[in-house]
Amino acid sequence: MHILSGPIDTMSDAAEAVDLNQTAGDIVILSAADSDLNCLVRANSKTSPKTPSLRLANLTKLGHNLSVDIYCEKIISSAKLIIIRLIGGVSYWPYGLEQIRNTARQAGAKLVVVPGDDKNDPQLTSYSNTSPEGIDRIWAFFTNGGVGNAFNLLEYASTLIGYETKWKEPAPLLQAGLYWPSLEYPGISELEQFWVYGRKVALITFYRALVISGNLKPIDSLIATLLDQNVNPLPVYVSSLKDNYSDEFINELSSTIDVGAVLNTTAFAVSSIGTNSGNRPFRNTDCPVFQVILSSSEKNTWFESSMGLGPRDIAMNVALPEVDGRLMSRAISFKSSSEYDAKSQCAIVTYEPVQERILFVVNLVTNWIKLKETSNEERRLAIVLSNYPNKDSRIGNGVGLDTPASAVTILKALKNKGYLIRDLPKSSSSLMTKLRDGPTNNIECANKKEGQAKLSLTTYETFFQMLPKQIQVEVNQRWGFPAEDPFVEDEQFILPVNFFGNIVLGVQPARGYNINPKETYHDPALVPPHGYLAFYMWLKHSFKCDAVIHLGKHGNLEWLPGKSIALSETCYPEAILGGLPNIYPFIVNDPGEGTQAKRRSEAVIICLLYTSDAADE
Repeated sequence: MHILSGPIDTMSDAAEAVDLNQTAGDIVILSAADSDLNCLVRANSKTSPKTPSLRLANLTKLGHNLSVDIYCEKIISSAKLIIIRLIGGVSYWPYGLEQIRNTARQAGAKLVVVPGDDKNDPQLTSYSNTSPEGIDRIWAFFTNGGVGNAFNLLEYASTLIGYETKWKEPAPLLQAGLYWPSLEYPGISELEQFWVYGRKVALITFYRALVISGNLKPIDSLIATLLDQNVNPLPVYVSSLKDNYSDEFINELSSTIDVGAVLNTTAFAVSSIGTNSGNRPFRNTDCPVFQVILSSSEKNTWFESSMGLGPRDIAMNVALPEVDGRLMSRAISFKSSSEYDAKSQCAIVTYEPVQERILFVVNLVTNWIKLKETSNEERRLAIVLSNYPNKDSRIGNGVGLDTPASAVTILKALKNKGYLIRDLPKSSSSLMTKLRDGPTNNIECANKKEGQAKLSLTTYETFFQMLPKQIQVEVNQRWGFPAEDPFVEDEQFILPVNFFGNIVLGVQPARGYNINPKETYHDPALVPPHGYLAFYMWLKHSFKCDAVIHLGKHGNLEWLPGKSIALSETCYPEAILGGLPNIYPFIVNDPGEGTQAKRRSEAVIICLLYTSDAADE
């Protein structure tokens, strides 16, 4: 008979016999649950070198009878203690149970068999040959879950075969609670020891199941990166944001701690049609709530996909959370097909964090925190008017929106709120005259109008070199080198920007030159020219913009090349906007295109309605 050698990846492969190629160990634990194996691997990494050797295996790899025989001969026959956690009862794996019981009896080894859930199964546990008290204790370690219980399970198991260790009784994991790497059941005082006084706090919410499985590398990386970026993390695990205990836990916690941002990694929505949820768990926070995605796909699948995420992830982690009004950020981790643990000689499935994606999310979060902490008088904002098609007569185009009049109204409202604004336009017509008198997207007048804002080629090239190499190559191949851009004059980019104190008002650059703007406006392959990049680089780095308001329906930033959702660093909306807070008034009856801006440029969509006059027209 053909025997596969080494680890296998899927349950269907178990139709053939397999040799797991493990060496003998003192303790053998078998389970079909990835969460059990993940926890045990994490716990085993913390045990003393003097503790018994451990072998772990996924029961799904031992589905073939010959696989069982090989494993009994090579591994079970040399073990001192075998623990099996089996869901589905004796009928799920009768041959394996029988052969392991016989082998354990012949070898004089101890055997503990417990259910894979919290339902008692006397028939299953009857295969055990240890005390009922020991069986119940080991079962309780499993059912309560978590790395802490897994560690104490290993310590207790060691005592059963003659080792002296200190172990604790199984500890139940609450429906919601605080978390910190390396700490077991911490309180807020323990977390505060890692905080720096005076820094803003970011609440991180994630599923309790990650604690139970020990699959916490993405959360640990997020915590570490927030600390590095001068933000105090407040990690909270929940069974669900809809769970009453979890809801009240977050509510009480946030009523005593000033939360500057929420980073939520749970799926689905709290809100539902016809109910007023009041953003339930986060009702005591006055801050943005970001949706952070732990993807169920593998990293390579995401990287190679133009969509970014699969239908399941989009539904659970994007579309439904959008119902709650969360700001879409990025996918920060992906499932790995297998991580091999040499100490236990077992392959496990884990969430693998992607550090550069975490850095982007934390940068986005800190930008919003900074925006809130900056006084109105010191805030520097940019209002960017759409221009479709790229004619001066179409500057500030909008559907259901008088964009010029809205821009003037926004400027007046900002001034009333204490923003530093000078030379306020008297009317929308005077504003438009000022814009058209300066640089616009009119390529025929590119070098004929004096602009208020310029960016030197030297400065531009410095920032351009900081972009991903792929973007540099694509832009140069399509549009030539920066000095060849038609909006460069005397080695400077002439930018369509007008100053009004700490507020600048600009015309969004065209997606290209000497092209049909109607046919290319939504082109998913057309990369923007250097002048486009220079405009946003100036906003971010020279003007040091705190936030941008895209005004008019609709702009072109959200239609630039890249993934549809869960963007990467080589996606143009990310490379250009770079996590800058983005506010976008958008007509309420076009959710599709508004969603494009929300998902691809992290926009906060402010819905607007048609006026009665516009409706009559």
